[in-house]
Amino acid sequence: MTASLPARPLRLGTRGSPLALTQARMTIAALRTAHGWGEDAIEIVTIKTSGDRIQDRALAEVGGKALWTKELDRALTDGAIDFAVHSMKDVETIRPSDIVIAAMLPRADVRDRLIGVESLAALPANARVGTSSPRRSAQVRRARPDAEIVLFRGNVDTRLAKLAGGEAEATLLAGAGLDRLGRSEIGHPIPVEEMLPAPAQGAVGIETLAAREDMRALLGAIDDTVTNACVSAERALLAALGADCRSPVAALAIRSGAGLHLRAEILTEDGGECRSGEAMLLQTGDAAALAHRLLDSASPRLRALFTGA
Repeated sequence: MTASLPARPLRLGTRGSPLALTQARMTIAALRTAHGWGEDAIEIVTIKTSGDRIQDRALAEVGGKALWTKELDRALTDGAIDFAVHSMKDVETIRPSDIVIAAMLPRADVRDRLIGVESLAALPANARVGTSSPRRSAQVRRARPDAEIVLFRGNVDTRLAKLAGGEAEATLLAGAGLDRLGRSEIGHPIPVEEMLPAPAQGAVGIETLAAREDMRALLGAIDDTVTNACVSAERALLAALGADCRSPVAALAIRSGAGLHLRAEILTEDGGECRSGEAMLLQTGDAAALAHRLLDSASPRLRALFTGA
């Protein structure tokens, strides 16, 4: 379909990292194809977030996932941008009521990639593994209790430079991000049966103001409904768990017949306890039942990691 061009270029807000800019260009390309627009229909507005500025501490210590979104949210509400693009795994579960996730692009590879060695089993004894993710840390420790976790923050090149500089023997990155940056040759994919990914991993979401019906309609044309349903189910699980950026939780929903097959696990920070389960969902809200089942089977120590427990 062809939608009429706006009176001025639409402004797409994004972080300035190479991956964020790549995902912004993917969004622009999808909109141009869907609406038959030319190159001047959309402009990129780069916004530096707190998460980009603070690189020496874990997210949980300095404000959580809102560090990636609050500046873009402010630009939306102030009218400085018309819509914003995010890696969905970096978006808080509970969003401001005046902002909506209007579309998601088709999901890419959900797997993590291990860089530095071919597998977790191949890690040398007492190896240092660089990551800032509580979920990855717990899963690595569960598989390799001898491993030492060291903090790795920053974009792909920053983390690879830390690895090359000898700060760790291995690190983990999302396969989707490496693929989108044209670096598919880096790392070894870990099967989801061995390491279940973060909720919403591999998905790109586009947000706008709830009151902007014009933008919601334009963005709806590029929404991948299967990705949206799967990611929404994973986020519903997070909400029912009361999970935050400190909570080691993994989840993956896939389309199965008329519904969704959802797998999930929650872990203690040291990986010593893991509760996993799966469920067939007819609607995304059904994910809450699986969340409650996991919490009911967990020890008090594990439940304490989830604010809704």
